[in-house]
Amino acid sequence: MAHMTNPLATPDQLFQRRSLGALPIELQDTIFFATQCLTQAAGLLLELPQTVTAQANVLLARYWLVEPMMAHEFSDVSAATIYLTSKLSATPRPPRDICNVYAYLLSPSSSLFHNPSAPPPPNTPAAYYLSESAYAAARARLLALEARVLYALAFDTHVALPHPLAVTYLQALDFLGAGREKIAGRAVGYLNAALLSPQMLYLTSQPNALAVAAVYNAARDVGAKMPECEWWEVFDVEREELGFLVVGMRSVEGWGKTVREDLRGMGVEKGMLRRRNVEARLGGGDAEEEATRRMDEKMAELEAGA
Repeated sequence: MAHMTNPLATPDQLFQRRSLGALPIELQDTIFFATQCLTQAAGLLLELPQTVTAQANVLLARYWLVEPMMAHEFSDVSAATIYLTSKLSATPRPPRDICNVYAYLLSPSSSLFHNPSAPPPPNTPAAYYLSESAYAAARARLLALEARVLYALAFDTHVALPHPLAVTYLQALDFLGAGREKIAGRAVGYLNAALLSPQMLYLTSQPNALAVAAVYNAARDVGAKMPECEWWEVFDVEREELGFLVVGMRSVEGWGKTVREDLRGMGVEKGMLRRRNVEARLGGGDAEEEATRRMDEKMAELEAGA
């Protein structure tokens, strides 16, 4: 059964990330949401299966439990986790494809966080063209951060997803018959949305609990009749945990709209949230600290290219 469970975050890890970090909690949540959305968008453009992209989301969340968010550019961490998970799957993607996709998503031509009420951004290929030198630098950062992520996670890249379990539970509850396809779609939607939750649901609950909560929410949305008994106990989920996950999953949509408005308030109309946006929100970063961080990145690029 080990392949169906995940290593969960400890209370100390969660407390350290939320309370002892240099960033306000609200800003941490905004960075987390924006970077997870970027990872999902990159997975779509790279034509990766959702299972691979979701695994990258989980590994990114685990990495930020043990490493500070501001240690590296957010998009670089996202690219490293996508590269790592794709390489471990049946659909690997070469570094050039990944660098090209992220160059587009970070460019003004991207509509990742574009205001839907505004005209779409113009497509300007020159804005996301990668020269050979720019590609070499991006590739060096990618490979260096891949190694850093592996080291931080102690090379434990196992991720069990709740999606297959949700399908099994839907079948057991007779929710997969003709005319009930909507329930399955909504259940998968809840599981995908939970990847963006600031409560880090994938790091605090096992896949079986996440699957049960998604099925419960989906069935309630469409008005499907559920068993009158406490059926979740059959799938080894307690009422208290189910209630927490149900509320957590249902709150992601409204919270996400609020975060998108906050991102636009930070000047992220196009492309992706950058560290410079966060530093501007904080009132400007320390110049010496910024220079040191950039020097560390340069050294990592040189070591990766050696």
